[in-house]
Amino acid sequence: MLNERRQWREDDRFFRQEELTFRECDVHGRARTATLLSFLANGGAQDFEARGFTYEYLYGLRQVFLLSRIAFRVHRCPVAGETVTVSTWENGVRGAHMCRDYELLSEDGTPCVSGKSEWILVDPLDRRILRPSAFTGKELTASGRAADCPACRRIVLPGEGVEVLGEHPVAFSELDHNGHVYSGSYGDIIWDALPTDLQDADLREFQINYSREATRGETLTLLGCRQGDTYLMEGLCGTERSFSCACLFG
Repeated sequence: MLNERRQWREDDRFFRQEELTFRECDVHGRARTATLLSFLANGGAQDFEARGFTYEYLYGLRQVFLLSRIAFRVHRCPVAGETVTVSTWENGVRGAHMCRDYELLSEDGTPCVSGKSEWILVDPLDRRILRPSAFTGKELTASGRAADCPACRRIVLPGEGVEVLGEHPVAFSELDHNGHVYSGSYGDIIWDALPTDLQDADLREFQINYSREATRGETLTLLGCRQGDTYLMEGLCGTERSFSCACLFG
């Protein structure tokens, strides 16, 4: 039986407990990358919702947040049945991006996953990108605390050694309330396309760039490239890059 979820704030940090269910883990009982992405990305939304900034409220302002980049380091992968605490805090503005850091805490309080993310502010009606200074909901704060994780970076596949992995038609079940593929769903899309030995390997670090929304009726062409312990992948909608990622194993 699931434990009752608890959430709270301490200074500039938001905390929420989550229990890893059987469905959220892979064949080895480890949290799927899609699950880790979802826990981290949801943490920011839950932080805002707890302060009254629901999706509906932000939509009314014509100012919603879309995830642009996220990176995380796995210190220890949580497993099925484990209760973890998602901790998140705002970490300032960098250019057109609003930054947010994360820790996924074990029951003893030590981080098992550390993450960093960058978000853009978008008008949900015309999809126009807005400057962070245009946000009228609240002041965007900056913490002096940094997660133990590499900074988000731009990921581009090399010009040589890239293979076509196949095509992935966007499924209705992958869409979220914004009408595009949910950020966490990319974890499953990526892992289904990885070489078999890497699907079973231990993930150490993960980075993903969300470049273009993938929507209902579209098809992603998946390309990949292996570089030592790292596997690079991107998904194209036509000729446009929808996402690119780097998976470091070991």
